[in-house]
Amino acid sequence: MSSVLRSVKNYLSLVRFAHTVFAMPFALIGFSLAVSTDEHQFSLKLLLLIILCMIFTRNAAMGFNRLADRRFDALNPRTETREIPSGIISTRSAAVFVIINSFLFIATTAFINKLTLFLSPVALLIILGYSLTKRYTSLCHFILGLGLSLAPTGAYISVTGTFAIIPVLFSFIVLTWVSGFDIIYALQDDEFDKTNRLYSLPSATGRKRALMISISVHLLTFFLVIAAGIMERGGLFFWIGAIIFTLLLIYQHLLVKHDDISKVTLAFGTTNGIASIVFAVFVIVDLYIRHR
Repeated sequence: MSSVLRSVKNYLSLVRFAHTVFAMPFALIGFSLAVSTDEHQFSLKLLLLIILCMIFTRNAAMGFNRLADRRFDALNPRTETREIPSGIISTRSAAVFVIINSFLFIATTAFINKLTLFLSPVALLIILGYSLTKRYTSLCHFILGLGLSLAPTGAYISVTGTFAIIPVLFSFIVLTWVSGFDIIYALQDDEFDKTNRLYSLPSATGRKRALMISISVHLLTFFLVIAAGIMERGGLFFWIGAIIFTLLLIYQHLLVKHDDISKVTLAFGTTNGIASIVFAVFVIVDLYIRHR
C-alpha cells in the first residue's frame, strides 16, 4: 500500500497538481455563468464531468511537458531533480500516463455533449502543443495562456452547447493573466534558455523589459476584468473580488524585481493561486445572489 501511495505522490508531483488552482476556478466561473441563465439548471453530474475534464487535460499537458523537456530538465540545476530526469518516473511510464489521460479527457467529453466532443482534440492539441513552443518562439507564454484560457469557455459550452461573449471575455482574462505571470516565472531560466537556444521573453529582451511586458499584459487583464463586470452587470461581490484580484496582481509585481528574483515562487504560485480562488468565489457568489 505504501508503494501505491508513493507512486500516486510521484505522479501528483510530476504534474504539479496543486497548480490546478490556476484554471479550475475559472472553469467553475464558466459553469456558474451557464447555470445562472433561465435555460439551464445546476447539474452535479455535469459539474463532476467538467472537473474530470480539467484534471485529465492538465495531467496530460503537464506529463507531456515533462516528457518534452526531460533533456533540458536534466541539464538545468533548478529542474534536475524532477521525476523523469532523476529516474523516479521512467520515460515510458510518463508517456503511458499522458496517453491514458488524453484518452480519458476525450472519453469524458463524450458524456457531456457533441460540441465538447468535437472540440476536444483541438483543445488537446493546443494544451499539449504549448510544450514545444519554447523551441520556436518567445511568445510561448501566450500559448500557455491560450491553453488555460479554454477553461471558462469550455465549461460554459459543456452546459449550454453554445458560445457566448461573457465566458469568452473571462477566457481572455485567463489568457492575459496566465501569460503575464508565466513571464515572471521564466525569469528564473533566462540564462539557461540563452545557452540552450530556448525562447522566452526574459531571455530575448532581458529581465527588465520582460517585467515591463508582464506589467503591460496584466494591465490589460485589469481592463478585461472591468469589462466583464460591466457586461455581466456585476454586483457588489463581483467588484470586491475584482479589487482583491487586482491588488494581488499588483502585489506579485512588487515582489519581483529585475535584479532580485528570490521571491518568484511566492509571486508565481502562492499569489496567483490565491487570486484565482478568491476571484472565482466572489464572482460565483455574486452570480448566485443576482440569479437565485
